[in-house]
Amino acid sequence: MKMRLATALAALALTFPAAAHDLSDVRREVTRRHDEAVQRLKDWIALPSIAAENLNFPAGAEYMAKLARDAGFQKVQIIETKGKPGVFATLDAGAKKTVGIYFMYDVKQFDPAEWSSPPLEARIVDKPGIGKVMMGRGAVNQKGPESALLAALHAIRGANKKMPVNLVLVAEGEEEIGSPNIGDMVLQPEVQAALRKTAGVILPAATQDLDGVVTVSLGAKGIVELELVSSGEKWGRGPAKDIHSSLKAMVDSPAWHLVKALDTLVSEDGNTITIEGYPQPAPLSADEKAMIATAVRRRSEPTAKKGLGVQHWIDDLPWQEANERLVSQPTVNIQGLVGGYTGPGGKTVLPHRAAAKIDLRLVPNMTKDAAVAALKSHLAKRGYGDIEVNVTGGYDPTQTPASAPLIQAQIAVLKRNGIDPVLWPRNAGSYPGYIFTGAPLNLPAAHFGLGHGGGAHAPDEYYVIESANPKLQGYDGAVMSFVEYLYELGK
Repeated sequence: MKMRLATALAALALTFPAAAHDLSDVRREVTRRHDEAVQRLKDWIALPSIAAENLNFPAGAEYMAKLARDAGFQKVQIIETKGKPGVFATLDAGAKKTVGIYFMYDVKQFDPAEWSSPPLEARIVDKPGIGKVMMGRGAVNQKGPESALLAALHAIRGANKKMPVNLVLVAEGEEEIGSPNIGDMVLQPEVQAALRKTAGVILPAATQDLDGVVTVSLGAKGIVELELVSSGEKWGRGPAKDIHSSLKAMVDSPAWHLVKALDTLVSEDGNTITIEGYPQPAPLSADEKAMIATAVRRRSEPTAKKGLGVQHWIDDLPWQEANERLVSQPTVNIQGLVGGYTGPGGKTVLPHRAAAKIDLRLVPNMTKDAAVAALKSHLAKRGYGDIEVNVTGGYDPTQTPASAPLIQAQIAVLKRNGIDPVLWPRNAGSYPGYIFTGAPLNLPAAHFGLGHGGGAHAPDEYYVIESANPKLQGYDGAVMSFVEYLYELGK
């Protein structure tokens, strides 16, 4: 154990040289508390809060509140919303500057049969070429990085150091269903007043690719999550319950009705949105195109294709154009189609109901409300007004300028440690940063954190604990990245 600790300490000292602050005592504390911090993450993964399944509420919020108290937040409050409760916490260190933190304590659904390791046991397993990883639901999205930030707070306090910034934490339990009620918490007068004092909001993440490249993202697409439902009852045609398939000769099919409606939303190849009156995306700026051009020169196209299991990009676009499309284009995606019998063999029924789970990704110049309104109007004009449009969550895109001190502090920490980050206009994925970057708060917000993980929303999700790849930080390196960032923000 002593040899492992000494080796880890040496690695940290090399990777994170003290610059403006002598953090050697904090590094020692991070190393000393390694097992404690990893166990904290393991225990957290064992309690999955899944909003879509109404699982572990309010237990998830109560556990999040305990984690905040244990990390040194003096005031911790569970806030009720129209959905799942949120957590609001403040840490007053008497510092000159205050920083906001956004957490999600909920995780995505999972099927244990699809996993090679039980998703709630958070086992440490060997991953070839990467090292020892913790495998479990929520390991990288987002409990691993969030626990690393909490570990940074434990280490600073354990080293008897003064916290470099005051902190305001907001944690929600509905991110994985589109954050439908985040405004109920963030826009409460007390929470809003606390956030207004901050220099911006940071979101813990694992930003290192397998080749060590670190991306500093300046925003994210918005999203709408919804379900389209076609039924005989609402349509007034087709059966009110499943009937024998032979009757299709004289009875309309709600399933085909849904398929035909879906076909009107996109072009023949499924890649261009054809919803009438749909909000149009803002074109990429010259600066954004330059960012993408720089980034694609440093990223490997073959590695990306291999990791995704794809052979071609849309329209066989070259690497740069494919990435420009990824950043700039909205999407209409079918997550799943459900209707009638899907078990073994056939059942020869004419289903009375069919549903499609849809997500719409939004880019600047687009809003959730305008996208939903256009979708409903489009369906009605084409004879599909009976199809239910059940919106379950979503929000607008988010953007933060590269000049924001929150971003510049990230770049400074990374460059001081020998990492030349890639600037990226926006994530193709989504998070509810709009609640911070939009009115009335108008704050910068951005992801940060070294370390690596993968498999978000998928089986065998993982987060690196001990890295065997010299280009990747393990858990302690991720913790120290947050320590350095907080001190940089406190300048």
